[in-house]
Amino acid sequence: MPLRDHFRPPVSRQVSWEEIHGGWPMVIVQQLKTQLPPEYVSGPKVHAGPSLGPTPTAAWTAAEPSLAIETEIPDDDEYEVRVYDADRGRTLVAVIELVSPANKDRQEKRNAFVGKCAALLRKGVSVSIVDVVTVRQFNLYAELMAFLGQSDPTLSAEPPATYAASCRWLLGERRALLETWSHTLTVGQPLPTLPLWLAPARVVPLDLERSYEKTCDDLGVR
Repeated sequence: MPLRDHFRPPVSRQVSWEEIHGGWPMVIVQQLKTQLPPEYVSGPKVHAGPSLGPTPTAAWTAAEPSLAIETEIPDDDEYEVRVYDADRGRTLVAVIELVSPANKDRQEKRNAFVGKCAALLRKGVSVSIVDVVTVRQFNLYAELMAFLGQSDPTLSAEPPATYAASCRWLLGERRALLETWSHTLTVGQPLPTLPLWLAPARVVPLDLERSYEKTCDDLGVR
């Protein structure tokens, strides 16, 4: 079955994009459960909008702040799946990022997303980016490559707005090898299978089409 446009009718009348993005990570986790080696586990992480923690209670009173200005509460969306190596103290080894419209909104939002992915790669964590957002024309994978001082020769001068890519940085003693696998996503066409790297020589298939169709089916999207 093909990729749908979740941001426009008729699909947007049946289900919201938030429901697709909210449900998809758990479906990916369920499918990875049958593919991951026994020592690896995965879990979803979904956060939309601002999140305020509890206000601590303390007897000590702080001095007047040196700066006090009103700002917006950080509201970066997170729709992702995290994969851990349980045998190494639950070490994070891979992250699957589902891009939201907010991630592609203002420049600072895009910078935050790209910076997060770059930080993960530099720690040796493989990163997969899946972007089905049709209403914003930015390509965060291309921006990530530019941030790392690289470019993908398979991308056109105007990179596609919808795409999927897997990236990993093989860290050596003095140099590192950056490897990426990128695909253009097209409404009306099936989604690809990406490599999900767990270790330098250990990889499992990330079948986006199968998890996407299961998510759509669960939500009654035809």
